[in-house]
Amino acid sequence: MPKKRSGGGLSPVQQAAKFLGVSVLAGAVMAGIALPAAGALGLAAKGSVQGFDDIPANLKSPQLSQRTTILDNQGGQIASVYSRDRTVVDLKDISPYMQKAIVAIEDSRYYEHGAIDLKGVLRALNQNAQNGGVAQGASTLTQQLVKNYFVEEAGDDPTKVAQATQQTLGRKVRELKYAIQLEEKLGKKKILENYLNITFFGQQAYGVEAASERYFSKHAKDLNLQESALLAGLVQSPTRYDPVHDEAEAKKRRNVVLQRMADMHDISQAEADKAKKTGLGLHVSQPKNGCITAVKGAGFFCDYVREVFLNDPVFGKTRTDRAKIWNQGGLTIRTTLDPQAQESAQASIKDHVNQSDEVATAATIVEPGTGKILAMGQSRPYGFGTNETQINLSVDRSMGGGAGYQPGSTFKPIVAAAAIEGGMSATQEYPSPYKMPYPSPIAACDGKNWENTDGSTLENENESEHGPYGMKEATAKSVNTYYVQLIDDIGICPVIDMAKKMGVNRADGAKMTEAPSIALGTQEMSPLTMASAYATFADRGMYCTPVAIESITQTIGNQKKSLAVPQSTCSRAMSQTTADTISTLLKGVVEDGTGQEAGLGDRPSAGKTGTTDFRYAAWFVGYTPNMAGAVWVGDPAHKRQMVDVTIGGTTYAKVYGGQVPGPIWRDMMSGALQGKPVEDFILVDIPDQQPGDDGGWDDGKGHGRGHGHGNGGVTTGGLPTGGLPTGGTPGGPLPTPGFPLPSGWTQGTTNGGRNGNGGQRG
Repeated sequence: MPKKRSGGGLSPVQQAAKFLGVSVLAGAVMAGIALPAAGALGLAAKGSVQGFDDIPANLKSPQLSQRTTILDNQGGQIASVYSRDRTVVDLKDISPYMQKAIVAIEDSRYYEHGAIDLKGVLRALNQNAQNGGVAQGASTLTQQLVKNYFVEEAGDDPTKVAQATQQTLGRKVRELKYAIQLEEKLGKKKILENYLNITFFGQQAYGVEAASERYFSKHAKDLNLQESALLAGLVQSPTRYDPVHDEAEAKKRRNVVLQRMADMHDISQAEADKAKKTGLGLHVSQPKNGCITAVKGAGFFCDYVREVFLNDPVFGKTRTDRAKIWNQGGLTIRTTLDPQAQESAQASIKDHVNQSDEVATAATIVEPGTGKILAMGQSRPYGFGTNETQINLSVDRSMGGGAGYQPGSTFKPIVAAAAIEGGMSATQEYPSPYKMPYPSPIAACDGKNWENTDGSTLENENESEHGPYGMKEATAKSVNTYYVQLIDDIGICPVIDMAKKMGVNRADGAKMTEAPSIALGTQEMSPLTMASAYATFADRGMYCTPVAIESITQTIGNQKKSLAVPQSTCSRAMSQTTADTISTLLKGVVEDGTGQEAGLGDRPSAGKTGTTDFRYAAWFVGYTPNMAGAVWVGDPAHKRQMVDVTIGGTTYAKVYGGQVPGPIWRDMMSGALQGKPVEDFILVDIPDQQPGDDGGWDDGKGHGRGHGHGNGGVTTGGLPTGGLPTGGTPGGPLPTPGFPLPSGWTQGTTNGGRNGNGGQRG
């Protein structure tokens, strides 16, 4: 009785003998070949054959994972991403030298045997018996292909990969049966083609086309004799024979292949000897995988495309399903990214903010009416090094971004839109003092009220900024107290509802806080959100959800098919008149207000500056009828206040929205719009406020309001109310108060808006 090892298993020689017996007998069963030698092996074959027949016979070739190519809207490549760097090619697109080399070194009798090579098995058995172990294998190219199929199906799951490569008799038997099936189904040429496309050649290259590009920067069809021999020699051990790290060892292995080709009469001995004397001739191309390789600074847009794919149900029911398709690759994704806009955005960022600055900037451009994202860039590149990041500062946390940044006064136009849409006149006037307490109570949602329980106050940027102001001047000067009095009039809920209609949400996914400080931009937003919101004004009241993908073509084998992609959903957020009124107001900001440094010269534009308390962030968000863009500048970690700070080589005592983000926006949009039609807005007439004009408003519920206000000591009809309940009818002429304001207007300090009650500055 044969002896077993201490571990209870058969010795290597016994395993090899058993494998031989099962292989020969199984081959005879499946192929109908009479092999008397099988009976002479003395193995209990009955059970083995039964187990062999129980193996399913429906092996399917796996869809080989390939690289995915991401393109801009002009067809230019942005980046390639892959879990396997592979490009599948036909056999006719593989050099004949390569085909001969791989057969010569891996399976020299390939065209003479079936799924198994009995001579090879006997040779390996004899060699292994002499060595007392498993020193030589006997797998044919077909068997190796089957094993690679199993490895490919395992993907990146280490457990499945281990199962697919484990050295067990069961795996060998299963491998054999499927090899026989493939021989019958595919034939020699197709098996060779599949083998060359699936095999790993080292340096992250799967398949001969990727390997040819990696080591020689050429296509597989252009490989010469010595290059083909080098690649063929890698298959046995890509690490050991890696020519990048060990040229001497790689050359020895290449020359072994060349000699084998001569022995097999694929080439003459003279050709082999000549080729052996040559150098390796490497022209290595570094692996270019992932968004880190994106051109034009589009790494973050590339990453956003990936997030869209993994998050949108249009690509699969579950994230797991979507991830499988993404990792499988073979996708050609044409995106909305406009190369001209992207180059302009990145150039402007580079001109104004340095990568090493204490603060960063992020900028996004979208197309009004379509929601297409045309550009997305930031000053800290996509990467893992110093002053690099993988956090997309332009988008929400759920899409690979951070928690967002307070937009400051760039939120005020949303408040104005809610008021005008609700029936308020754009000439509405308020006293707008330099400093005041938050009015209380203020109507919130669901019949609730917001109460100023801690006496929170707010103030304008400068003491010279005090009213009375109408909406036009208050918007141009970004007067905080005006907008808080405005939200007191209309209530908080209409503002939140308008924000939702315009796609405005917190970047961290949390619910918006129902507090009057929302009027001053205390809720953290992303640049993409703000750019898309302002595109609503540009398109005269139509909001379109942002989209990044125009089309996707999926390649499976030789077949190509188009995949469905997410479509922008456009809906009316406000009337055309309301949107046109906002455009008129914001055109004034650029022409005469805080955004003058963002002006585009002869091209009409509109926009709004924003600067948060303590100057943690500064913004400019603006648009033309063609494009809408948002620029944020600040410390992503919310630690560095932009006071006495150097940005782009210039030192600023204080940073304002119109001072740093404004010029970035101007230069970005100027380049992006170059060559595009010059379009104008449809404007409305907003008369300058005249003495005695109260700018009255009625909400249709009998709550008419003049320029005055009934809370917190503001005047109604020119008389102090001392905080009487709001109400009344449109007020009369506005006198200039000839008496001191109540003390309640000037006491208290701002809390920075961190709890939803602090002021933000324009």
